[in-house]
Amino acid sequence: MNIFPTKILLAIDASKDAGLAAKAAIELANTTGSELHLVYVTHLLTEASEASYMAARLYQEMYEEAKQEAQRLLDEQVRIIEEAGGGVADTHLRIGRPDEEVIRLGEELRAGLVVVGSRGLSPIRRALMGSVSDSVVRHAHCPELVVRGEENGEIILSKGILLATDGSKDAELAARIAADIVQKGAWELQVVHVGPSAGYNGGGEPLVTDIFAPTEEQIEELSKEHRQLLDAQVKQIEAAGGAVRQAHLRMGRPDEEIIALAEEIGAGLVVMGSRGLGGVKRALMGSVSDSVVRHAHCPVLVVRMEEGARRYPKPSASTARR
Repeated sequence: MNIFPTKILLAIDASKDAGLAAKAAIELANTTGSELHLVYVTHLLTEASEASYMAARLYQEMYEEAKQEAQRLLDEQVRIIEEAGGGVADTHLRIGRPDEEVIRLGEELRAGLVVVGSRGLSPIRRALMGSVSDSVVRHAHCPELVVRGEENGEIILSKGILLATDGSKDAELAARIAADIVQKGAWELQVVHVGPSAGYNGGGEPLVTDIFAPTEEQIEELSKEHRQLLDAQVKQIEAAGGAVRQAHLRMGRPDEEIIALAEEIGAGLVVMGSRGLGGVKRALMGSVSDSVVRHAHCPVLVVRMEEGARRYPKPSASTARR
């Protein structure tokens, strides 16, 4: 089952990373024939029932000004996207908490992909990832693309894709998405699998004691097992019509090895599952994918397999902006 074409929901604001996210969304939408939807969320209190008459009037003025400014930003982004060769199926203006509104709209649209910048304009920023994109990645119902630029301010999506796989269900779906993107574009695909080394288990968590450190024979056997898993993944991708330029087997801490390899090969996009096969799993996002999203030099596409059947809707026949 192909993931694309689908509906791509791009969350925008006036930040630099949001502008880069827009470029990535345009490239993906044009390559895969997907619909592109824009959402801008302005954060204002939605009611003033307990405020005085004057406070209510002031709030109403602020509310109207915020709506007008948000609509101006949306219209400006549409113009920029159209000038860049993209098309916008629809725009959405929401008022409320940005992460909640983006997630809710994604579900309403039955979007197949949500695209966000890694850092927004919120007053408090995290080291490498903004609170809005952090929350969207952890709680959205569909795959999410988190975009950040290099120091020169340019994305490098077209340089190639690095697929990180571990044999989990999420990783299998990530492989299908990566292969689908490669088939529809001119991007090269490389695959990496990271097996555990002495001092770390399969999920990237350090072992408590050296008692569990594997022997050389065990390491060699583990390497063979992980090579077989990697080879099997490559065969599945090729059987589905995808082409793998190179497969990499690394031993060590998964997040560090994936990040390092992505930089070594100059990857423009990392694709991976949200939850791996490690012993410790988070509620909606595994520690490995969490770390890669926060520290990778390039955009990261995080894929999760929800419980039950996942349906990725085809776009409607009309792509005209309503």
